[in-house]
Amino acid sequence: MATVRLLTDEEAARDPRVAAVFADIRATRNTDFINNFWRALATRPEMLESTWARLRQVMAPGALDPLTKELIYIAVSVTNGCSYCAHSHTAAARAKGLTEAQEAEFLAVLGMAAQTNQLVTALQVPVDPEFKVQT
Repeated sequence: MATVRLLTDEEAARDPRVAAVFADIRATRNTDFINNFWRALATRPEMLESTWARLRQVMAPGALDPLTKELIYIAVSVTNGCSYCAHSHTAAARAKGLTEAQEAEFLAVLGMAAQTNQLVTALQVPVDPEFKVQT
């Protein structure tokens, strides 16, 4: 159960700031669907606006392709234990063309990274000087 109310479309329409963000989400994503994350943030319009603006900027086309950005988002979400984000960004990755073979390989890399991260942390392995950025 959410710790805040999830605004309905009718409630969102009453606040011009929320209505504007919801309209932009719909236009940007070419859908009528507003997910529960945005509905929860809508109870705090300033947080909704700033989070949406930052997300649009970070996830916009750039040096990394959109699918790679979604895979990074999934990896961080899994690492942080955010089931909601893991689900929503997996759906987004699939919509951006993630194949079953890519997903299987991605999960193998994710699992391997988690395992080796835990091992190196447990063993307190010092970082090789060759890996450090020299300034």
